[in-house]
Amino acid sequence: MKLDLTVGCTLVLLLLTAVLSGTGAVPVPEPLRTLPGARGCHMAQFKSLSPQEMKAFKRAKDALEEALLLKSWSCSARPFPRTRDLRQLQVWERPVALEAELDLTLEVLATVANSTLGDILDQPLHMLRHIHSHLQACLPTQPRAGARPRGHLRHWLHRLQEARDKESRGCLEASVTFNLFRLLTRDLKCVADGDLCV
Repeated sequence: MKLDLTVGCTLVLLLLTAVLSGTGAVPVPEPLRTLPGARGCHMAQFKSLSPQEMKAFKRAKDALEEALLLKSWSCSARPFPRTRDLRQLQVWERPVALEAELDLTLEVLATVANSTLGDILDQPLHMLRHIHSHLQACLPTQPRAGARPRGHLRHWLHRLQEARDKESRGCLEASVTFNLFRLLTRDLKCVADGDLCV
């Protein structure tokens, strides 16, 4: 009798598990694709921008470079050093670094747009603001234990803030211009790839 009861209970449990799994009531483990704790983080759409969007950015970059030829500028330090690589950061740190990069880029390009290149920069600025708004959902909602900026991230954030405070407007314009395609094709893609960016 005991054996029949055990077998019966086992069959019922197996049946319940199959039914609940089929209806989606039991969560099926999936590979992590977004940040732990991030709600509504949907950056995968930015893995690659459309040809039309990239054409608009290319046009803007060409106009910015042409304008820079008419200015005298120099930088005491590179706000975006070539050795910087988001893959060196933990997955949760990457959106934080990208947001700081986007913040400076938007601030500088908005100033240029207001002065001379408004028509050419309208579409790129609109796209960068769109990316920035989606990025907000990927940032840590509150500091976790051991989740404060340190190492590479702390150094990069400090470097960007220092550039804001100390570098000339010409230096910032040049730095943002020359970093624009790296931001779009490497840094943004790395954040969009989540834990697959290795």
